[in-house]
Amino acid sequence: MSDKPLSGKTALVSGSARNIGRAIALEFAEAGANIVINALQDSEAAEAVAEEVRELGSEAMVQLADVRDRTAVEQMVNAARQKFGALDILVANASARGQIDFLDMSYETWRRTIDITLDGTFHLAQCTLPDMIDRGWGRIITLGGFAWHLGYKRRAANLAGKAGVVGLTRALAAEFGDRGITTNNISPGMIETVRPASAGAMPDAGATPVPRLGTPAEIASAAMFLAHPKQAFVNGQIIHVNGGLYYGT
Repeated sequence: MSDKPLSGKTALVSGSARNIGRAIALEFAEAGANIVINALQDSEAAEAVAEEVRELGSEAMVQLADVRDRTAVEQMVNAARQKFGALDILVANASARGQIDFLDMSYETWRRTIDITLDGTFHLAQCTLPDMIDRGWGRIITLGGFAWHLGYKRRAANLAGKAGVVGLTRALAAEFGDRGITTNNISPGMIETVRPASAGAMPDAGATPVPRLGTPAEIASAAMFLAHPKQAFVNGQIIHVNGGLYYGT
């Protein structure tokens, strides 16, 4: 097996300035891919990840773009095409977190969460799929979460957005699977990340059969499995990486 299975490929990873997105970007870079690093506005953090990518021997570019904004996504994808030629892999990782009682939730909060999590994935997929169709090869990886499978209070908007992403994932898998393009979802469990205050405290990891928090690197390893050229028959799946916290589909 080649130690650079993604050599010659280009991957766009949204929300890749930190945490899971950063880990996936570095995993793909180590496998030889060019990386488009996306962040909303933290250019310093994004540039730091770009430098890490280059140290691994791959090329990188930073694109600040709000995935809710169709024009911004189109401009980001076009800039990536100009530098790298085409996009082969999309990781739709950007999402919004937050906890608020449902009856206290404003429509603006609901709409912002859905726009980032679900509409952002829609824009990214629609803008990158033409390159994959032209090449007859592509990998789309979306990020979900165990919470929407189990149901958690005070997270209605986030859970609704993630559920929608899984529906979109399976729709794309069905529509483009015969064109050499696979679409799958990774559902992380409780992962040790830097969390905004609005996300609330991390639940007790002692409830997990593997009694610890997962790491972003473990999610990145699952993403590498799905992106690998040899995994052309894994399509439309939810890959749970949660230490046994949830066993369903």
